Amino acid sequence: MKTSDFDYFLPNRFIAQTPIEPRDSSRLLILKRYTGKLEHAIFRDIGKYLNPGDLLVINQTRVIPARLFARKPTGGRVELLLLHRVEGQTWECIVGGKGLKEGVRVQLEGDGPEAEIVEVLESTRRLVRFSKAIDLYLPRIGHVPLPPYIHETLKNPERYQTVYAREPGSSAAPTAGLHFTPRLIRELQDQGIEFAEVTLHVGLDTFAPVTEDDPQEHKIHTEWCQLPQETADAINRTRQAGGRVIAVGTTSVRTLESAAQTTDDRRPTTEGDEISVVRRPSFVVHSYTDNTDLYITPGYNFRLVDAMITNFHLPRSTLIMLVSAFAGRERILQAYEVAKREGYRFYSFGDAMLIT
Repeated sequence: MKTSDFDYFLPNRFIAQTPIEPRDSSRLLILKRYTGKLEHAIFRDIGKYLNPGDLLVINQTRVIPARLFARKPTGGRVELLLLHRVEGQTWECIVGGKGLKEGVRVQLEGDGPEAEIVEVLESTRRLVRFSKAIDLYLPRIGHVPLPPYIHETLKNPERYQTVYAREPGSSAAPTAGLHFTPRLIRELQDQGIEFAEVTLHVGLDTFAPVTEDDPQEHKIHTEWCQLPQETADAINRTRQAGGRVIAVGTTSVRTLESAAQTTDDRRPTTEGDEISVVRRPSFVVHSYTDNTDLYITPGYNFRLVDAMITNFHLPRSTLIMLVSAFAGRERILQAYEVAKREGYRFYSFGDAMLIT
């Protein structure tokens, strides 16, 4: 397996620059992974492909206005992008600007607090300590960080939030959830489809391409996630009743599968001493809260996820590797080619896939 195996060509015209209105009017490509069959639909009709008793697992994280601008003592303007809190008022950040070495202090624009570079990390990453609680200033001086491939100004920042976003902490949105509307959620619930929540705070590394020739040499980003006991109970009920656990987005996939790693549900296969995962209703999921660096590539045995809703992902990314692990690399790349021929919109503000 090579990183180049997950490459494909995408002309810029396919990259959605603005969200479609209304949210659920985006297109939906249905891929049946065992047969490779494709169907085309509109997202608001997704209920036709779901069954009563299915469980949709959504990521309730909320994007914080994590992009900040500051001035050096010389007057030069710099940029700070919050990644995650390390402790207290010390955050790991991506910085933009020259001379941001250890000990340099900058003043945040908009009457924000002072910030000091306390440690130089790899590349453009820094540990930055703020003189006051930066959380309190973000609603006033922070800006929503859009992905680097989006060049249009977002007029309404709420369009880069899911309608169920509640828990602040992400640098990027769990974009598979952007297609849902309150009305669609109610319609699906009336159809007998349940919803359960997890939280995974998305980091900007999710957009980073894998640069190593061997994808196994890539260091996956670490993100904080939580699967509460209420959600674990819903998953267990669904599995006992024969329903499907459907992850809304790759962030929900990683949370579900990270929780599954803590439960021993393995048994030897009939071939040698290899271990394979066997899906059984007796497999009980428990609550889970931790940082996860779960890296899903082809060959991974999914233990909880029966189907997933996802957007179209960047070439050579960990996310296209994840969906390839679920549906097969060739089937994913073939589906992407069909999507291009049919004029689908790609990436964060683009259209969706349902992989069953």
